[in-house]
Amino acid sequence: MLDIKFVRENPEAVKENIKKKFQDEKIPLVDEVIELDAKRRANQQESDDLKALKNKTAKQIGALMAQGKKEEAEEVKKQVADNGARISELDKINNELAEKITKIMYTIPQMIDPSVPIGKDDSENVEIEKFGEPVVPDFEIPYHTDIMESFNGIDMESAGRVAGNGFYYLLGDIARLHSAVLAYARDFMIDRGFTYVIPPFMIHGNVVEGVMSFPEMDAMMYKIEGEDLYLIGTSEHSMIGRFIDRQLPEKDMPLTLTSYSPCFRKEKGAHGIEERGVYRIHQFEKQEMIVVCKPEDSPYWYDQLWKNTVDLFRSMDIPVRTLECCSGDLADLKCKSCDVEAWSPRQKKYFEVGSCSNLGDAQARRLKIRIKGENGNYLAHTLNNTVVAPPRMLIAFLENNLNADGSVSIPEKLRPYMGGKEKLIPSK
Repeated sequence: MLDIKFVRENPEAVKENIKKKFQDEKIPLVDEVIELDAKRRANQQESDDLKALKNKTAKQIGALMAQGKKEEAEEVKKQVADNGARISELDKINNELAEKITKIMYTIPQMIDPSVPIGKDDSENVEIEKFGEPVVPDFEIPYHTDIMESFNGIDMESAGRVAGNGFYYLLGDIARLHSAVLAYARDFMIDRGFTYVIPPFMIHGNVVEGVMSFPEMDAMMYKIEGEDLYLIGTSEHSMIGRFIDRQLPEKDMPLTLTSYSPCFRKEKGAHGIEERGVYRIHQFEKQEMIVVCKPEDSPYWYDQLWKNTVDLFRSMDIPVRTLECCSGDLADLKCKSCDVEAWSPRQKKYFEVGSCSNLGDAQARRLKIRIKGENGNYLAHTLNNTVVAPPRMLIAFLENNLNADGSVSIPEKLRPYMGGKEKLIPSK
């Protein structure tokens, strides 16, 4: 969310930013919110003037009464009462204006970083760099659920009966591999100086509104019926929500955190959850990284975050690449973002396994997260990135480590988490 003062002083820049995000329908909102803000400020000035006059005249009443000028005192009392009624009216109008302003400001997108490429959607994202050599083996690689089934490692049919499409049971070595990847990712981030956190898996509505845009909220979040609670779609939501209405000491910056959580997503608009696969599902687990820092430090931490994911995947022999997200692919709260994509030997292309984002002060402004500095308080910057999300990670892992005989090699880094196993041997 932008600062209304910034919008007031830079309306053309804000409109140009909206155009770059291909959201032209929002351009009239800029003039509308500036007009509403002007009314609110004018009303506030009138209200403040009347309150000052009310205080002044209240003192006059006592003086007039002391002088025996009862009629004059009564006239002043009437004036005070009239002013009080006007103040109440102005305050009510201003509350309504403030609600309208906030609603509009929540829909005006964050100013994107100048380095962001301009494009309409994810098809215009720009490749930055490749890490590792993509390999297509000389044997056929089965679909990822077929690989899992060769280890008796997945049961989507039963999950469909229990919960519907978009759910699964993981079993045996595949379930163990899933947990091993999460445990390795946890320790990987701890070794890089991040504090491990297990957050709440449900959050209040005001936190949801603070961490994401309304379209994202509608497409993703599951609401608990009859409660002001939502299931989190990623631990970023509750991790950033932890600092709501807080003043964080400048000496403690940056806060570097890595969190585990299950994630729940409606995947609204996904055009049908694929029944066999685990690429797009309603429930999964994820290791996340979050940074809260001073504004001038957020570009540095943005680069550190995506590099962490690249290093993790490369340590498990998985080729990856990074893509710079174009303007039209950025969620409204993001000022810069990149995707990490893993190589799929079966599809002979890369697919998304993580996303790194710098949200600037957008979340901090909504949630009132400030840094307490020596020269005053200021808004923090927040960043997040996927360390690993095992369902998609498992696809990349199994395809890139599959052998011709159907076995799966376990990279050295992961073996301690798999009981020392060097290979998984299929049971079918």
